This record gives sequence, structure tokens and C-alpha cells, in this order.
Amino acid sequence: MERVSGVNNWKLTVRRETAGVTVLRAVTCDARAALPEELWGLPVTALGDHALAPNAPAVPGEEVRVTCGPLPEEAGWDNHGLKELTLPRHLRRVGDYALLNCDGLERLRLWDGVKFWGGGALMNCRGLRAFHLTRTGGDQGESLAYFADELSRDLDVTLVTAAGETARLLFPDYLEVYEENCPAHHFDYNICGAGYPYHHCFRQKKLSLKDYDGLWKGYLAMEHEEDAALRLAFWRVRYPVELSGPAETAYLAHLRSQAAEAVDWLLAERDMAGLAFLLERTEPDRDTLAAACQRARETGATEAVALLLEEQHRRFPAGGDKSFDL
Repeated sequence: MERVSGVNNWKLTVRRETAGVTVLRAVTCDARAALPEELWGLPVTALGDHALAPNAPAVPGEEVRVTCGPLPEEAGWDNHGLKELTLPRHLRRVGDYALLNCDGLERLRLWDGVKFWGGGALMNCRGLRAFHLTRTGGDQGESLAYFADELSRDLDVTLVTAAGETARLLFPDYLEVYEENCPAHHFDYNICGAGYPYHHCFRQKKLSLKDYDGLWKGYLAMEHEEDAALRLAFWRVRYPVELSGPAETAYLAHLRSQAAEAVDWLLAERDMAGLAFLLERTEPDRDTLAAACQRARETGATEAVALLLEEQHRRFPAGGDKSFDL
């Protein structure tokens, strides 16, 4: 088995081709791992069928051990512990069931150049909700449309445009239900959840942020998860790529109406930059700030306490509040 140095530990079975390398099998013992960008000077361009699926049978090919240091052989080489995966920049093809049963996977990082996603590539990746997608050229790829169509759960997507701008988008969940209709001898198909239009707001597999923002009013009018609405509105305002004035106004109106809940969420996330942004854009009332200060003290979030006290002092100076009984 050939050994090469890398940033993570991998046991690979690969096939060299004229234009690049296909990874036929890849197993790691790391929780966060990036597949090699290249091997022998050739870019890694494809993942084979069942490439990262735990317990997939061996296949013929060249065996390569990628290592970043000494590691005992008894480490858990099965991909079940893999939580975050970064795919190679020049990857163009992902085979059938490539990530089947990667049940610990939570986050996928990739470039928007994959041209083909095989059937069931993300099957049984039940914890996978976060995607970091970077565009490298002028044309928008189809990976995001594939994820949104394949997965009906909440999807937290960070999108970096070719110009270097960052957008963060939430695709709320929905549920597809088949109910047996005995008298008619068939099954009725029902969709539950307000997130369905977001997962299917693509035109020719391309996302329009204008169309995405246009779903907001209808989303609020349907039964929805309030925490999802809060995150969706906050992320669009905080990362306003192609955000129109009317859409920003609508999102800010919702955040102002849910200011206490938004502050609580950001305190729980320990997102101080986000909290500072929220305070600036929504200006919560005195009671909301006082309650948030108390929660921050109780949880030991000293940086948040300082930030909230400063905001209280700025907007509600103590001297201006004094009253006297004669």
C-alpha cells in the first residue's frame, strides 16, 4: 500500500485515469476530514458507487494510505464517526449511493462543480443538514437543487458566490405522507409543512434569490415552525446577497416582532457578532434587553452581558429615567 502525506487520515482505493483520479473506496477514522485534492499530480474528479458507504465491499484498484501522522491501526476505520466531509475542488461526478449510511455526517463542504449526482448518493444520511457550497465560475451548478429535492428536512446552506459574497439560506422542512385509502383501494399522497415551496423554488435547477424571497409572505401565512422562520429571516438580512429593499423590510419586520426570541437564540448560540447585528437592526425594547441581560448572566455569557448593558446604556440612559415623588 502506497503512503502519501495529507491533512487527514484515509484508506483509499483509487483508479488513475487520463484526466484525473476516481476514488472507488474511501474510509477515514477522523470526525472531520477532507478528501485529497489530487494524487500523483492528478486532480480527484470522481467518487465511485458506494465510495464512502460504511461496510461497502472491497473493489479492485490501487490502494493508497493518506496520513497526517502516526495512528494506531485499531482506530475506527468505518466512516460512522465522520461528522464533516470536504469534497475535492475538481470533483465532477458522485456515484450511486456514494455516501449511503454515513449516519454521523452532519456537514458537507464542496465546490459547485459536480455535474452528476448518482441515485441515492445521500441515502440514510439522516443527520446531514448543513451544506457549505462555493461557486467557482460564472455558471451556477445544480448541486443545491439536488440537495433541496433529495432531502425534505431543514437545510442550512452557506453559499459563497463566484464574486466572494456569502449568503446563508434556510430551506425549511416538510413531510411527504402516503395514507392508505381503503375504500378506494389506493394511497393518498399528502404534503405537510410550509417548507415544500422552498425546496422546489428552482427553475431549470437554478436558484433565484428573488423567487426565494418571494415565498416569505406565503410561508408566514401557513403553519410553520417559528424558530425556522426566525433563522430564515435573520440569515437573509445578515447576509443580504441580492436582497431587495422590500424583502429586507419584510424580514426586519418579523425580526422586530420576535426580538426577544431572536436574542434568546443568539445567546444560546453564543453568536456575539450576530447579537450585535440584531441589536443594531431591530432595537429591542427595554424589557427585552433587561431579560436578556439576566439570561446572559445566568449562563455565564460575560461578553453578551457587556454587549447588552452597553446597548441599554446607549438607548435608555439611567439619568433620563429618574422620577421623584414630592
